[in-house]
Amino acid sequence: MFFRMLSVDWTVLRRPVPDWYRDAKLGIFVHWGPYSVPAWAEPTGELGAVDDEVWFRHNPYAEWYWNTIRVENSPAREHHKEVWGDAPYDHFLDVWRTDAFDPADWCALFARAGARYVVPTSKHHDGVALWDAPGTGDRNTVRRGPRRDLIGEIAGATREAGMRFGVYYSGGLDWSVSDLPPLTRHEETRRYRPNDAAYAAYAYLHVRDLVDRFRPDVLWNDIEWPDAGKHGGSLGLLELLRHYYDTVPHGVVNDRWGETHRDYETSEYQFHLDSESASAWENCRGIGLSFGYNRAEGPEHLLTGRALVRHFVDVVSRGGNLLLNVGPKADGSIPAGQRRTLEHLGDWMAVNGRAIHDTRPLSASVAQPAQDPYVRWTRSGDTAWALAPAGGTVLLSCDPARLDAAAAALPDGRAVAAREVAGGIEADLPGAPATGPDAPDLLAVGFPIL
Repeated sequence: MFFRMLSVDWTVLRRPVPDWYRDAKLGIFVHWGPYSVPAWAEPTGELGAVDDEVWFRHNPYAEWYWNTIRVENSPAREHHKEVWGDAPYDHFLDVWRTDAFDPADWCALFARAGARYVVPTSKHHDGVALWDAPGTGDRNTVRRGPRRDLIGEIAGATREAGMRFGVYYSGGLDWSVSDLPPLTRHEETRRYRPNDAAYAAYAYLHVRDLVDRFRPDVLWNDIEWPDAGKHGGSLGLLELLRHYYDTVPHGVVNDRWGETHRDYETSEYQFHLDSESASAWENCRGIGLSFGYNRAEGPEHLLTGRALVRHFVDVVSRGGNLLLNVGPKADGSIPAGQRRTLEHLGDWMAVNGRAIHDTRPLSASVAQPAQDPYVRWTRSGDTAWALAPAGGTVLLSCDPARLDAAAAALPDGRAVAAREVAGGIEADLPGAPATGPDAPDLLAVGFPIL
């Protein structure tokens, strides 16, 4: 099998990244599963900023609950004993109810926030499928728990709202198909993952079914792909991805299939930031420290609208997309803190979206970003957009000979007073539409490029 892996010519899958993906800028990730019932993890810190030995024992990802409660002496294990006793993980599937789930409401909120694609988890590491996946028996949400095809419902509502639809699938981990020990270090995610031919076929048939049923615009695999499936024959990854592109010619796949094929690369919170130098990339993160809903998180753990907008414009200014995660409660309602942050983003995008959607990075020879004051730049056509603090005079570091200061304007066309000064252009920006410590404080001002 190792020889067959090396003999595959993955370059036959290479193709230009579709413009729709580069133009989209914002996607919404949705982590929702049986783990949303206990909904508990320690809000330790961001991935990439927490020591590896601390991370797994004190994992802030609520969707990793099944793994964390298996780690000896972990606080999650103690929490489980106190609250749930000796209940097995599948108890959460059986008691999972989705009475407050309104996919149209979800998607109206996501579209208002400026999202152009939505990517729900179809099967996370716990192996529970959110559709009637082949080979899962009754271990899916159609046969147990919610007794609904959650993926089908989200797909329909997403497209009805005018956004593109994608699917997340955990091909690299499935704790339900093996007796492997709990993960306690990142390197163990490679050592303790199912790699046999039976699991490779199982995962292949799942993803092929997702492709045939839902024709996802984004195929987002996680962790890895089983080694026994990295071949060019029947039930192999090469065949699977070829089938995907034949079925969805404009579709895109991420980089978490091992050393095989990718359309774009991914970073996660502060992890794998080297991926952000790729020609096409995406940063994924939650509004809080977890992807799955975590009842242990407080307001202090969530991005405010202001912090989110600053992170978002930084990602976009450097050529990336942001896949921002929402973790619904088990009943399908979106937690108030997450909803409030998305509403702040939506209000901001309604005013400044022209400086975000359909843009590209602006050449550093024209203008430079800054931290104090916080300034980022994008470009659409012949317009350079500065995203800078509202409500005052700001110095924009740029080559004033390359930008027309006299024609500076807001996205709605209102003129902005601006003038050439030593070191760049000085602009007088009006106040932000919304005020308060949580409200976004940046405003877009456009300059014709000379």
